[in-house]
Amino acid sequence: MKLATLPGPTPDGELVIVSRDLSRAAPARTIAATLQDALDRWAVVEPRLRQMAEALEAGQVAGEIPFDPATALAPLPRAYQWLDGSVYPSHGALMQKALGHDPIETNRPLMYQGLSHRFLGPTEDVLLPDEADGIDFEGEFGVITDAVPMGMSAREARAHIRLIVQINDWSLRALAPLEFGTGFGFVQAKPACSMAPVAVTPDELGVAWRDARVHLPLRVWWNGELFGRPDGGAMAFGFDDLVAHAARTRDLCAGTIIGSGTVSNETYREVGSACIAERRGLETVDHGAPRTEFMRFGDTVRMEAGRPGDSPLLGAIEQRVVRG
Repeated sequence: MKLATLPGPTPDGELVIVSRDLSRAAPARTIAATLQDALDRWAVVEPRLRQMAEALEAGQVAGEIPFDPATALAPLPRAYQWLDGSVYPSHGALMQKALGHDPIETNRPLMYQGLSHRFLGPTEDVLLPDEADGIDFEGEFGVITDAVPMGMSAREARAHIRLIVQINDWSLRALAPLEFGTGFGFVQAKPACSMAPVAVTPDELGVAWRDARVHLPLRVWWNGELFGRPDGGAMAFGFDDLVAHAARTRDLCAGTIIGSGTVSNETYREVGSACIAERRGLETVDHGAPRTEFMRFGDTVRMEAGRPGDSPLLGAIEQRVVRG
């Protein structure tokens, strides 16, 4: 099942069910007004949403509308909680080597809590104050949960993963070291993230969803040129582990979003990267200094999950950075 959010009377928009080819949609207001409303009542509304999704595929929904992904908001335009991991070992190891940092000695997932009151839509301009802040994109996969009780095991937590999303976790690299140095977390270095237009239930991925990981490439283009196509399956911890980690000492409300961190593969020399910082790290290792600059105002980035020729899955994020 594929779900999206179109503009509506409130910042939370209006929930629609989307056809598998992303060409048509059915308003879901008779079942749930918004995606958050659906997640709050998931056990009750999911069967009705799936029934409407099947009817939409069969062309049997009265009042269906054309679906234009460019007009969609983020599937959850604002969320109660956004927790971002960093679980691709190749990314961490490269950045530690490039920056001269000691490895982080832990057997626990890395995770921080970020800005959640707004997620940018897939084609929304990204307003930022200063190019000198080191503007970078970060391609990720993420999941959205229903209500998760405290103390869930990873096996139990897997059943609470309701939707899969694609995220661009914008970063301001020049500000991150300043905030790290305080001993507290990110604020200025992490502006609002962006989401691809469609959220999907795990079954939509078929065999690409296994071990609570998305085994698909995330293709990234910067100013129209392919920048990377790393595969999402190389996570050291699955999303079930991340959900269980987040719920170790607290419950998670329905609508909690958890990210994978920058998608990365050990073969980054061949497949490229999902963020500029990783390429700069590789350049530092190879040449002693980075050669690639961060983004400038007017630059564009496009991200889309899947292989060339695949059926549309989550839609694309395609955005332009502009001066705020």
